[in-house]
Amino acid sequence: MSDIIDLTLFTQAFVTLWVIMDPPGTIPVFLALTSTMGSKQRSRAALQAVLVAFGVIVTFALFGQQLLQYMGISLAALQASGGLLLLIVAMQLLTGKFDSGEATAATPGANVALVPLGTPLLAGPGAIVATMVFVQQARSDDGGVPAIVAISVAIVLVHVSLYLAMRFADVLHRVLKDSGVTLITRIAGILLAAIAVQQIADAIVEFVRTA
Repeated sequence: MSDIIDLTLFTQAFVTLWVIMDPPGTIPVFLALTSTMGSKQRSRAALQAVLVAFGVIVTFALFGQQLLQYMGISLAALQASGGLLLLIVAMQLLTGKFDSGEATAATPGANVALVPLGTPLLAGPGAIVATMVFVQQARSDDGGVPAIVAISVAIVLVHVSLYLAMRFADVLHRVLKDSGVTLITRIAGILLAAIAVQQIADAIVEFVRTA
């Protein structure tokens, strides 16, 4: 088995990405962002969000270091910008001013499944940085094919978990009704604000450390 997949690296990558991307924790935020959608629209949004997140994670896994170096962007700057964007969304959820239907109507082609759900919520700075670290670790240790397979399988399984969590969030929506979803929206806003502030704080610490 070790000739096919590095089980140690797989476990580390899967657990780390699972904790950061937090499939169960996406449910209240997903319900809040898709509260005006029907069942079919919500299912489509779940698939789109996961595909976007998967695409972003894979892109940064393959070209992340080169891209950031070419553009002169530090990981701390990426983390801070993601935190600021999440903070804006959190404030809208807390004040009740976020309406995915109005946002789509006001901006033709806009889709909350892409931003902010797909990125930076799912494929945020934390997940991106963690993936880049594991890829760099595999390269430096010369793990070969087993290391590549381990990271790839971990990424795929975490995204499958994210899709299943959001796909069946509709069941929770039917149980909670609109009033329950409104309550979850406010809770999601608080959680998002905390996540955003933590990301910004971590970015500031990193800026100071590297200054």
